[in-house]
Amino acid sequence: MLTLTENAHKAIGRFIHGAEEAVEGLRIQVTGGGCSGMQYGMALEASGRSDDIVLELGGLKVFVDPASAPLLEGVTVDFLDSMDGSGFKFDNPNATASCGCGNSFTA
Repeated sequence: MLTLTENAHKAIGRFIHGAEEAVEGLRIQVTGGGCSGMQYGMALEASGRSDDIVLELGGLKVFVDPASAPLLEGVTVDFLDSMDGSGFKFDNPNATASCGCGNSFTA
């Protein structure tokens, strides 16, 4: 369903281990918004929800809600760290268009 690059895996691990509260995993979701209609969201979660799809990716738990799951099928999440800034990048084969910043898409 979803793939994390090595850089993304390391960055998420750092965020989880550096959190002040206990964290069970990372939520990745798609919500309405952004300049292209849909946007990605990520948040550290203390626990998953009963209807979540739980992915075990290299020792990390990733929670995906049922509505986001089809939109995240085949997505690769990367973490870029450069002089221009750092952040997560989503490569989504389901996107038919995306905005210039790469943070929102149309499916």
